[in-house]
This record gives sequence, structure tokens and C-alpha cells, in this order.
Amino acid sequence: MEEVEIPKYFLCPISLQIMKDPVTTVTGITYDRENIETWLLMAEENTYTCPVTKQILSRDTALLTPNHMLGKFIRSWTICNAEKGIEQIPSPKYPLNKSHVIRLIRQVKNRDLYLEALRKMVTMISENDENRKCLDEGGAIKAMVLFILRSFKEGELIMGIEEALKIFHLVWRPTHENKQLVKENHDLIEAILWILKSREMCNNNNNQVVTSIKTHAMLVLKDVISVSSANLLSSLTPEFFQQMLNSLRKNNVKYISQQATKAALHVLIDTCPRGRNRLKMIELGAVFELIELELSNNEKRVSELVFSLLSQLCSLADGRAELLKHAAGIAIVSKKILRISPATDESAIQILGLIAKFSATKEVLMEMLRVGGVTKLCMVIQANCEASLRKKALEILRAHNNVWSNSPCVQIYFLTRYPGQ
Repeated sequence: MEEVEIPKYFLCPISLQIMKDPVTTVTGITYDRENIETWLLMAEENTYTCPVTKQILSRDTALLTPNHMLGKFIRSWTICNAEKGIEQIPSPKYPLNKSHVIRLIRQVKNRDLYLEALRKMVTMISENDENRKCLDEGGAIKAMVLFILRSFKEGELIMGIEEALKIFHLVWRPTHENKQLVKENHDLIEAILWILKSREMCNNNNNQVVTSIKTHAMLVLKDVISVSSANLLSSLTPEFFQQMLNSLRKNNVKYISQQATKAALHVLIDTCPRGRNRLKMIELGAVFELIELELSNNEKRVSELVFSLLSQLCSLADGRAELLKHAAGIAIVSKKILRISPATDESAIQILGLIAKFSATKEVLMEMLRVGGVTKLCMVIQANCEASLRKKALEILRAHNNVWSNSPCVQIYFLTRYPGQ
């Protein structure tokens, strides 16, 4: 291979290698960005110096000025000498700064420039976490909220809605400013519901795009609901809960992702503490839908969320009644004990405990025995579970000793090992 002489001013004074991203310090010396930033990072406190001149430098790397002209010369030279074995150097990706973010946000408001600006933001977010942070601090969340509301008020899905939803979710942090922006924002909730059921998406032949829009809309809703005020959560309508349940019905919804399913479950769980919301879910058939979802589910996290929600719904008499109406209700709860995770075990035993305490007709108790629920409770006592779970399982067995004592699956050991039982 022909030996190529590299111009001296292309070499970093620290590494003596070709500079990929030349930057100039306040002393006038040019270095490769990575090398000088590493030098400053390793320097002892108050001893930041220029490696060549030994003059004092600030550790603040913002004082490093990109040497664009030299960078262009270096890249052109590497291209011209590529056949001689010189590695080509790509154009460097510079970190975002606040002024750049402000300029992009202004472009989002411009009907001629917004789409390109949104796509640039998505690209920048994918590059590093610093860009995400910079976009957040520059007001990207507020800009995306306004963009989503604009689409909603105009009554059509504007090009770029997918990017706006994606930016919101990826940039979102529960800061005070962001919480204040969304915690009472009823219009934003309505806009997201509108996106989820938009007819325009039903007529879109690009399944991948529709799935992405629905998924990111649900993820944004999850972020918003997680910080919403008690007032907003209390005002959620049956239509809201119906849309969440529709997202769980995989047989009835054409475009759905596992990520969207988990986000919908999170939303329902976060709204559960309001008692009236639990009743709305039950009246809309949530218990039935959750059981059906679990019957076809094979993902651990989905099971944990399903059982967490079921345990809250079963705290109401109507919820327990709905679970008992389903032919597989007690069976699916019993089956998943000791098979998924400690979190699922806790929720499932909580459900069986509520049924055994408040809905324990002879028919129900015999159903628990028939489908293996009693056997699982016996196994929990012997398993390496949390002490609280073993105690709860034993309490259920003791409470109905008279019904289950003759069953082969219930050993006398479990029912008589403690005096007075």
C-alpha cells in the first residue's frame, strides 16, 4: 500500500491521529473533540490547562469552538485518499443547544416547516440522552401538546402526528413544569382518545404506521394519566374506559401492539384508586376482558398488570360477581399462582382471599376445589414464598376447613398443625 503523508495540521496534538471533529480552545490550539474533552475530564480540580500551551482552560466544554473549515478539509482529504487506505471520516453530529431547540420549536408552528422539524427532533432524540434532556428543557413537551391539540381542533390527523406523539413520549419527564402542563388538561385526554379511534387511521392501508400511531398515543396517555390530578381522574367518562378496554380486545381491534396493551393496563390501574372509576370499568365488562386477555397471554409483565387490575376490581362486590360469572374466572386465577412471578402470586391470592371471604357460597368453594385453587393454596404454604403470602393462603384454608377437609388435596397437616384450629 502506498504510504500517504498526512498534513500535520490534520493531526490532534494529543493523540497524533487524524481529527474526526476538530475544535479550537480559547488558546487558539485545535484538538479532536473527544481527546480534549477526555483531557479536561481527567484533569484535577482547578488545573485545567491547554495540553500544548499549558495555559489555564475552563472545564466547560461549551468553550470549545467547532473548527468547521478544518473539518471540511480533513473529510475532503480522506475521501480523495480513500483508495490509498485512508479511512473516511463522517460529518460529526453536534450536540443540541437551547437556541437550536427554540428554532426547531418555532418551525413546528410553521405549516410549511413543521414536518421536517419534527423529523429532525426524532432523529436527534435517537442519538443520545443529552439531546432528549435539551429538548425537554427547551419546551418540546409544550410544543407537542399544542401540536396534538391543533390536530384535534382541526378535526383531521395532521401529517407528523406520529412524530409528535413519539417525541412527547421519548422526551417526557415528570418535572414540575410538565406536570403543570398536563395534570388538568382535559382537552389533551380528549385529543388522544380521538386519535385512538380516528376513522382516518381505519382507512389507512399502512398497517405499520397505524400501529405506531396508536401505540405512541397510548404511551402518551399513560404518561399523562400517571401525573393527572384527582379532579381529572374523577371526571373520566365511560367512553374513556370503553376505549381502553377496546385496546385489550385483540379479536376486535385490527391494529394493536403488546406495548399498547401494557400501556392501556397501566392507564386503567392508575385510574383505579377512584372508586367510581372501578365501577365504570366493571359495568363495561372489564373483568371479562381481562380474563379473556389472560387466557391467550404468554407474557409475564402483561400477567402482572392483569392480575393487579383484577385484584382491585374484585375489591368490589360487582367485580367479584363478574369474575365468578366467567367460566374460567377462578380457574385462571388458580392456574397462574406459582407460575408467573411473586407479584402475580400476591394479586391472585388476594383475589381468592376476597372471594373466600365475601362470596364463599358452597358452590363457589367447591369450584375452587375442583379447578385446583385449593391445591395451589396448599402448595403456596410449602413453597419458598413471602411469609405474608403463606399466611394469607393458610388463613383461606382455615376459614373453610369444614368444606375442604375431606378432600385428598388438603392434608390434615395444614389444617391441624396450629393449636386451636
